[in-house]
Amino acid sequence: MKFALMTASCVAALVTTSAQAETLTISWWGYNGEKLHANIVEPFQEICGCELVFETGNNADRLGKLQARGGKGVDVIYLTDSYSQLGVEAGTFMELDRSRLPNIENLYEMAQDPQGGFGPAYSVGRVGIVYDTAAVEPITSWGDLWREDLKGAVTLPGITTTAGPMVVVQAGKRAGVDAYKDADATFEQIEALKPSSAKNYNTGSEMVNLISTGEASVAIAQDFTLSSLQKAVPTMVWADLDDGDIATLNTVNIPVAAKNVDLAYEFINFVLSKEVQQVNAEQGVDAPVHTGVVLTPEQASVWTYGPEAIAKLNQMDYAMMNAVKLDWIDRWNETFGL
Repeated sequence: MKFALMTASCVAALVTTSAQAETLTISWWGYNGEKLHANIVEPFQEICGCELVFETGNNADRLGKLQARGGKGVDVIYLTDSYSQLGVEAGTFMELDRSRLPNIENLYEMAQDPQGGFGPAYSVGRVGIVYDTAAVEPITSWGDLWREDLKGAVTLPGITTTAGPMVVVQAGKRAGVDAYKDADATFEQIEALKPSSAKNYNTGSEMVNLISTGEASVAIAQDFTLSSLQKAVPTMVWADLDDGDIATLNTVNIPVAAKNVDLAYEFINFVLSKEVQQVNAEQGVDAPVHTGVVLTPEQASVWTYGPEAIAKLNQMDYAMMNAVKLDWIDRWNETFGL
């Protein structure tokens, strides 16, 4: 995938931009390095005549470094939506001019402007429930986690993981309250869920290990862990929940002190193009948010893909969550004796 990925208008814009900036610094995770180099880095460098350099690491470390530098040193930063919300609230990112990102119009609405004027999402995932069909009866709703037959069978995500606060939100729904506003009633339901819990996990690999050893047969999981789970336990499936899975969005933002803003806009628009979205989805790199991406059933099986799947997703209110998260952490740790 080389020069052909770009339209003539994009090429012209990038050539103009490259005369003004030679280096674009990107902060991202660094996963799927070879595929991303072939699908994004090489073709973009060829067109812009610039050099892409990278800062890699996890969300917390990279956001922390950027904020310690006052938003300097990085032109584009990739973050999950829970962390980009922290950056938004701290004034770390600039609000974006949507007219400079024409490919945004081709994204699912959920991805276009998830955080009120800041970076779009370039990929979508989900958190839901996985279970071993050889060990438990079908799970069809979040409320099933409280079933009597699941005592000691569920591994819950730790409260500081991506999925942990989502369990609290579901507990609030079970209590019939807004979890962000009524922590007492919500955590009564977390207490009621405690007998179901085999052990809290803090990493995906820890969760897979608990399932593979039989210590748990049900888990709250992110979709990218499903293939590993099924390799360990072939009878594991993703639950089809009547009340829907929860969306996780990966976002791209421009820091307030970015040096090469024009080139940053062009890069983000490139990442959102149908061509890049298509090849990354086909190769198992990222789930697409471009509505024009077409996948085979086999290619789509690993992703949250298509308008029906997207429409069923629920979204977290990370601004509300951030305001109460410390209290949730304390209450969770007290409940589970951590």
